[in-house]
Amino acid sequence: MRITAVTCVKNEGPFLLEWIAFHRIIGVTDFLFYSNDCDDGTDRILEALAAAGVVSHMPNPAEGRNYQMEALKDARKQPVVAEADWLWVADVDEFLNIHAGDHTIPALIAACGDPQAISVNFQFFANAGVERFVDRPVISQFSYSHNPDIWCGDFAIEVKSLIRRDFPLQYYGAHRPFFRAKLPPKRRPRWTDGSGRPVPHKFLVAANDRRIRKFPAPGARHFATLNHYALRSLDSYLVKNDRGDVNREHRAFDDTYWRERNDMAFEDRSIRRYLPRLEAEIDVLKAMPGVGALHEEACKRHEAKRDALLGKPEFIMMQAQLKAAGTLCPAEERLRATLGLPALPSPFGRNAA
Repeated sequence: MRITAVTCVKNEGPFLLEWIAFHRIIGVTDFLFYSNDCDDGTDRILEALAAAGVVSHMPNPAEGRNYQMEALKDARKQPVVAEADWLWVADVDEFLNIHAGDHTIPALIAACGDPQAISVNFQFFANAGVERFVDRPVISQFSYSHNPDIWCGDFAIEVKSLIRRDFPLQYYGAHRPFFRAKLPPKRRPRWTDGSGRPVPHKFLVAANDRRIRKFPAPGARHFATLNHYALRSLDSYLVKNDRGDVNREHRAFDDTYWRERNDMAFEDRSIRRYLPRLEAEIDVLKAMPGVGALHEEACKRHEAKRDALLGKPEFIMMQAQLKAAGTLCPAEERLRATLGLPALPSPFGRNAA
């Protein structure tokens, strides 16, 4: 089974090898990376891996600001996508945590009955008081998340999707594929959630904005969850904030984004089942010509960027503001204040990892 992962990156150098190694052990056979405006060595790591035959790497074709959608449009023309049996579109901070069978993508596909698409709900993992960047697998450092069935008081949680080759595609979206609006009902794809159940009808047909990229998570995660490490360490979050978003140029992540994702209501270490094989696979990648040295350089550049940012008053203030923030989403904080309840304390200073 040929499974291709497509992703867009900008300054993700310290995290590339873990993400590639993880996806290799869960069954991804091919990778298509689009990069833009990297100054931490991300593009050079990808070039070294491309020379070793591990990935395909291209400059992002976007001429405006919509980097991800332009890349996905281009990806359809690439043989590594066109010849794949399945396509997985995800970001470098997203890890498909498979609970079925041998914990691989083929096992997930089999558990879901071999549909034409599988959409898996996000589970947002909190920073949980981890301040310093360290060169260790992200999946080993963060184990607290929101209640997986509820995020910011909403049962509908975003998804990412696996797409089979024969999906009646109109175009790829970052979260899910789309088929033609006038496709007859009998020709609509067989599409399941992470429990092998048919996705809700409104999501299937993209009936409204609210359901286009999300649907209720309760009961939808028996076979897989999508672990999303959007915050990582405080150091890395500051660097991410300076970098902006791969999708939109110069977008800043304010503290609302942080507080919405720093919910520590639930502990989940299940993804650590992959660690022994992951660490061995990372070592395999590092042993390829030039890759280990380029990875080390990217980590040093990441730390140097953090140090440079913390020489600026605005980033010193941001760091202090984030360290002082509690672990409830803004809506919950407002409700507690209305009820006269004290705010929950910051997790910094506790041993949360």
